[in-house]
Amino acid sequence: MEFGIFNSLYLPYHLRERDPDGAEHNRLMDEVAWTVAADKAGFKYTWATEHHFLDEYSHLSANESFLAYVAALTTNIHLGSGIFNVTPPVNHPARVAERVAVLDHLSGGRFEFGMGRGSSTTEQRGFGIDDPELTREMFDEVVPQFRRMWSETNYSFDGKFFSMPERNVLPKPFTKPHPPMWVAAGSPSTFEKAARMGLGVLCFTTGTPATLAPLVEKYKKEIEHAEPVGDYVNNNIMVTSQMLCLEDGQKARDIACNMTSGYQNSLVFRYLDTFPRPPGLPEWPNLIPEPTPETLEAAIQSGLVCIGTPDEVEKGVKGFADIGADQLVFGMLSTTMPRDIALEAVATFGKHVLPKFDKDPVHSTTRQREAQVGTALSA
Repeated sequence: MEFGIFNSLYLPYHLRERDPDGAEHNRLMDEVAWTVAADKAGFKYTWATEHHFLDEYSHLSANESFLAYVAALTTNIHLGSGIFNVTPPVNHPARVAERVAVLDHLSGGRFEFGMGRGSSTTEQRGFGIDDPELTREMFDEVVPQFRRMWSETNYSFDGKFFSMPERNVLPKPFTKPHPPMWVAAGSPSTFEKAARMGLGVLCFTTGTPATLAPLVEKYKKEIEHAEPVGDYVNNNIMVTSQMLCLEDGQKARDIACNMTSGYQNSLVFRYLDTFPRPPGLPEWPNLIPEPTPETLEAAIQSGLVCIGTPDEVEKGVKGFADIGADQLVFGMLSTTMPRDIALEAVATFGKHVLPKFDKDPVHSTTRQREAQVGTALSA
């Protein structure tokens, strides 16, 4: 199993009340420092989200700018769009293809292309998409075009949602034939679709590994018969969770009960209203409760969370490894966790836990690409 982090620029009112003028800027720079620390600690991936108009939940609207900046500050970590919204009203497909190629060059071949169609009607309607179901058709039309844009010098297209006269989309990617391709998935049908298209899956969980196990199993079965929309298959499932790994287990527990994780989860279901909604969740403005010391302790002892000492966190990681997840990613700053704690946690995890699961110095996406297309280029 490989590991990564997830950048989202979470900015709840708790932080803004403490620092009305500087909180947004400071939290963005926290994300930068944390990513640099994760690179040094041996994490292989960082994923930067793209969201628009979602106050508090995510202020990271221009993730391509963020990724270009951290590319210059890091050496080994792969830089992923988690996601680029590829629906034409939000981002013209040719502009997406250009951004991917430029980021691939600037990072020296470390870019990972995560795609999606958006999961919030607040965002979709902000860009003139009144029917969320149309985004499915948009995605299906757009995604096969990226391979053509990156390989053809006289590209043209006449579709339902976008059209282009003959043009050469430049630059072409640094990675040959192109960076790995991923898609955000939440429902069983999207897992199956991703597998059929030969795409890696970016998924997010608020449940246990056991709830994800059937989706992982279905994906792994279906991808054996993939007809890839890219030039190779990316057989990968990334799962995003939470982590707080400290030598002092009591310190980790105290912080975890007071870092607004329940409030952040409440914002998820406030804004991402096209996601499947678990039954029984409070409706906004009612909030999902913060963990209590008792509920957190029970989760730690059951191995259901990656919080506590390195040994306790290892138990939580093993639960995801056992169901066949390929990559575990931590959205640690999707809380009010202080920067110094986040830096300490990735360093502690990198020293004690990461080496027990990730023993291959080569990124999985690089290894798969080279095996399938026969290129000697590695990132």
